[in-house]
Amino acid sequence: MKQLQRNQRCVISLFLSILIVLTGLVVWNTTVIEGSQIEKESRKPETVTVMGPQTIDVILERVYLDGEISQERVQETIWSTEDFWAFYEDWVLIDQNETEMIFRKQIDDISPLLKMNGYFGITEEGILSIYEGEPNKERVIQSFFQLDTTKLKSQQHSDLMRGIPVQDLKHYEEVLQAFGQYKSKQM
Repeated sequence: MKQLQRNQRCVISLFLSILIVLTGLVVWNTTVIEGSQIEKESRKPETVTVMGPQTIDVILERVYLDGEISQERVQETIWSTEDFWAFYEDWVLIDQNETEMIFRKQIDDISPLLKMNGYFGITEEGILSIYEGEPNKERVIQSFFQLDTTKLKSQQHSDLMRGIPVQDLKHYEEVLQAFGQYKSKQM
């Protein structure tokens, strides 16, 4: 995997270097041609434009354990391809073109959305689910498995009907494990 990432970095570094050189040649060639025409007309010294850094859009995708994917868009100015790749060494390049690069990273945690506003609940069909906000049949954001509701204790059933707030990754896993013993055999 690391070798694949290094190969991708080498290819992209080569691509960016070639792009910068070609852009520099085009600017230089245009400047020289225009400069020689101006020189013939006015005998003024020619102006040479120096290539500057390359600016691209970078999209960072974070994939959380609960399946949520967040995207962040940043604009990067590439002064050095080595520094650029060092900065994103923990990310996997997914796609790229001349103006945009997409990187992805697996996050070993639940999403901020779930931590802030996620509630375990049960659908009318008896499926253990996570809701955005307190349980409401219209806002299910993740479903897990069918529960055998006849085996649930009345307090557990009431808790699921009201909603159990998702606190953190540990709590998320504990709730899934606790209700996993009530999975319906019919699926």
